[in-house]
Amino acid sequence: MRRLFPVTDQTVAEPGGPAPDTGEAPGAGADTGARRAPGAGADGAPVGGPVALPAGGAADREWTLEELAAAYAYPEPGPGGREPWLRANMVSTLDGAAQHEGRSQPISGAADMRIFGTLRGLADVVIVGAETVRQEGYRPAREREAFAGLRKAAGQGPAPAIAVVSASLELDFSWPLFTSPLVPTLVLTGAAAAPDRVAAAEKAGARVVIAGDGMGVDPARAVRALADLGMTRLLTEGGPRLLGQLIAAGVLDELCLTVSPMLTAGDAQRIAGGPSVTVPRRFSLVSLLEEEGFLFGRYRRT
Repeated sequence: MRRLFPVTDQTVAEPGGPAPDTGEAPGAGADTGARRAPGAGADGAPVGGPVALPAGGAADREWTLEELAAAYAYPEPGPGGREPWLRANMVSTLDGAAQHEGRSQPISGAADMRIFGTLRGLADVVIVGAETVRQEGYRPAREREAFAGLRKAAGQGPAPAIAVVSASLELDFSWPLFTSPLVPTLVLTGAAAAPDRVAAAEKAGARVVIAGDGMGVDPARAVRALADLGMTRLLTEGGPRLLGQLIAAGVLDELCLTVSPMLTAGDAQRIAGGPSVTVPRRFSLVSLLEEEGFLFGRYRRT
């Protein structure tokens, strides 16, 4: 994996290309055999930290989970404490498809799955739409030994909770997602949800959180309800309908977007669906990584 943006004076030149201009005299540090690996500044944006290159000099290497965790760190708490921060993690093909034959796995790759796992490892809760739960066969998030120390230091439990957004609660509560999670699964729904379905969810072991006055869920209220439960590092994995609702409500803070070097044609959904917003939301690029043709962009709202 290599970082394409932001570029620093420590960016390693490609073999045969010009050396980077470091402003130093030759031999004074321009050729140190190290490159800038990711870290996190006070606002969570990636900053550099030198790390030894593998054999082969400027050759790409697989980043460690610690480096990926630093590159995707959530913003540090402000003077008033930690505020909720909602990021989305989505994948899209070159021609804009967010899935192939109803699932995202066929357009993903090994590096994408490492970042997928890293983002989960950093989150308090993963928010996902009911249809995505059905299509993707969601299971409980698992404890990962590699993240145990990091999560403990951050005051987090062993794994993130899964929060399913559903107005109808037409879910199979016999699934492991509800009956055997490491952390109790949450179900976000509206106050007008059918009482028998609420009872079925609670009987299965899920925690029902009311985040709307009618049948549906109000995105801003959902974010606040989760924050009230101590869950401020929020991650959503879609699907497209839910992401569209979060964008329209103006509650999405960050988008982690994988651009897959694949073409699918067809009529697959984009990463976000639903009615369009009146004025397009502007996001700024924070970082861009690349591995085997996959691009991993991190964008924040301006």
